[in-house]
Amino acid sequence: MSKTETTATVELPVTIRISGIAYLAVLMAALVAVIFAGVNLAIFGWVLVIPVVLAFWIHRLRTVVTEDGLRAVSTFRTTDVTWAELDGLQFPKWGPVRAVRTDKSFVKLPAVGFVDLPVLSLASGGRVPDPYDGVDDLA
Repeated sequence: MSKTETTATVELPVTIRISGIAYLAVLMAALVAVIFAGVNLAIFGWVLVIPVVLAFWIHRLRTVVTEDGLRAVSTFRTTDVTWAELDGLQFPKWGPVRAVRTDKSFVKLPAVGFVDLPVLSLASGGRVPDPYDGVDDLA
């Protein structure tokens, strides 16, 4: 980021969602479901529900940055992590980003990737450091 971009502010709450391209999987699942249901509706009719459930799941997964902290909305639950509880972020090689609490427990942050850190840093007011900050100074 350049020095002019570091003074930018974001309006809270900031919601980080899965990319809209993920809905292409819903279209493909719908196509496959129609093919299966076309074979025998009585036996395979239930597969028509799968694209609807998949679309709902993609829409539900998100991480919300508020003034109080982070809210992770996963498939069946919502977990809040206040800024005082947040010890850092962990980026496992395979799996979602995890917020590490001060008691060393983890909260998975759906839809957050390494590329979302500048937005997360701005929204958190600097509580989450931006690893891209100062990269232009090195070049």
